[in-house]
Amino acid sequence: MTFHQLVSSPSRKRFALTKSQEPSKRARDFSLSVVALGVVFGDIGTSPLYAFKECLRHGTSPTDVYGAASLILWSLILLVSIKYVGIVLRADNNGEGGILALLALAFPEKARKVGLNAATIMTALGVFGAALLYGDGVITPAISVLSAVEGLNTVSPLFERAVVPLTICILVVLFSIQRFGTAAVGGMFGKVMLIWFLVIGTTGFAQVLRQPAILAALNPLVGLGYLVSHGLKSIAVLGSVFLAVTGGEALYADMGHFGRKPIQLSWNFFVFPALALNYLGQGALVLSSPAAATNPFFRLAPEWALWFFVVLATAATVIASQALISGAFSLTLQAVQMGYLPRIQVMHTSDKESGQIYIPRVNILLAIVCVTLVVAFGASSALASAYGIAVTLTMLTTTALFFWIASRVWRWPVALAVSLCVILGAVELSFFASNVLKIAHGGWLPIAIGGALFYAMTTWKMGREQIRKRLQSTMQFDQFVASIELSGLLADELSPHRVRGTAVFLASSPVGTPVALLNNLKHNRVIHQRNILLTFLTDRVPYLPDGKPRLEITTFSDRFFRVIAHFGYMEIPTIETIAAAAKSQDFDLRPEKTTFFLGRETLIPSKSEGLSKLRRALFRLMSRNAENAADFFQLPSDRTVEIGFPVEL
Repeated sequence: MTFHQLVSSPSRKRFALTKSQEPSKRARDFSLSVVALGVVFGDIGTSPLYAFKECLRHGTSPTDVYGAASLILWSLILLVSIKYVGIVLRADNNGEGGILALLALAFPEKARKVGLNAATIMTALGVFGAALLYGDGVITPAISVLSAVEGLNTVSPLFERAVVPLTICILVVLFSIQRFGTAAVGGMFGKVMLIWFLVIGTTGFAQVLRQPAILAALNPLVGLGYLVSHGLKSIAVLGSVFLAVTGGEALYADMGHFGRKPIQLSWNFFVFPALALNYLGQGALVLSSPAAATNPFFRLAPEWALWFFVVLATAATVIASQALISGAFSLTLQAVQMGYLPRIQVMHTSDKESGQIYIPRVNILLAIVCVTLVVAFGASSALASAYGIAVTLTMLTTTALFFWIASRVWRWPVALAVSLCVILGAVELSFFASNVLKIAHGGWLPIAIGGALFYAMTTWKMGREQIRKRLQSTMQFDQFVASIELSGLLADELSPHRVRGTAVFLASSPVGTPVALLNNLKHNRVIHQRNILLTFLTDRVPYLPDGKPRLEITTFSDRFFRVIAHFGYMEIPTIETIAAAAKSQDFDLRPEKTTFFLGRETLIPSKSEGLSKLRRALFRLMSRNAENAADFFQLPSDRTVEIGFPVEL
């Protein structure tokens, strides 16, 4: 079985299994569970490199060790095992997960029973949570690779000066190979992470056997007692404890690649036990040797295996970084399709998996920011101060959206939904409060990144909505068709010239008459034999459901047609896809024999109300840098005509 076959989403294939098929399904779930190790659990799986070490910066006494270990274990249980693996994974949007998928599932329409205000607020929160994921995405590769390379310091202090340059080299190589896709090496990811979890679990277990007293940390009262007795110090410790659960959101975001069952199997029976043993092992080691607190993860390894540990840790962190980078690509595509970002070049890196994409501009920006962070902070401990606060806000947003899923979609009793979300929210709020202390020491960075992206995303959404209203024709299309047909009957000198062939006019709105068609008729006085108004419409589902026609075709006459093409927010709309769908629906649309007309707006400064001056300037900048519609939809360049027209904004 190939990697492409393994990562095809099983949740999109819903069918009844016979008894003879059940063993093959179990085998497939097991295979997917192994592959998921390399994509889903890379981030949270490499947290032992720095999480426990950061907790011990606040104290290395036995009480600190027991408290930190207990808090880490129970944070993993509450936020990952119960919240994400046990509950949130069940909230799939046609098999897809992630905060934008959750938003689309919770609010498929702008206004329903909860009213417009609630929907608007939650939509804003969902978009803000998505923007914050970019802040997490630029820090994770930097801190993960840097912490792994810092293992060289345990081999010899002479390597200290080489840590930053080597980290930069690894990151540069990592971002350079993105254009080739992960298909070639994807099958190895799971195997490497399988070895990783076996190694960290085994080395941790060996230390637990030497110091079994650390098992007292399994008692949740130990962690609670530590929080109560240590006052303000415990708040700072919580900020470090939270580093152990970063990556929990990825379990939900990557559900579309593997399905819920394989992720649950991997976490419950392999990943969580390995992580728990490793954290307990680090605690046991520090109880026996307090000097190991400087880097307890690498101190778990025997001296003869240090080099192997460093190489394996580096490979694991590269895989973890790959998952975050791929997630940023997917998130960008979702944002473009849902109208929160301008069109941008998206490239497929696999002819078998639609989810494997590469976005050059995003890749370059991530690379620049990651390398800058490594140079600016210089050590994983310094970067840890900037890590966490964006993730806590994202988790809080997920909890808030989940309340609407539970109460509106699943029809849970309101008291049950409120009780569960209040408990989870209280835990996440405590982590948020502890991470607020990091703002002055670098925590402002992911907030600034997320805030800037949120401002840009909402600006683009608002600007496009205003342009759509300004371009919306007052003439209904059926009235336009009637006037054209009438002019043909009169056959006077003002009648448009009829030419052979098919013309496709791209229309942003599925109603009214597009400006490109009106301007072409006004200036060229030409009308084609067949005229098709084509609108690309993104539905709030990741992929078009099986059985639903891709094209919604309305016939106005034998000359005029309106075609609405439906796509999910994880699909890239192209004219080839439209042509294939048209053929299957017995509609004649052949790109090689069609002329495509699309409008190009020239933004004119306006004093009208709507956008502030800053938003207008930002929108114009984003509009100038948006990819050309012809390139984005892959229209044939030799058969495409652009018609410019001014738009006040």
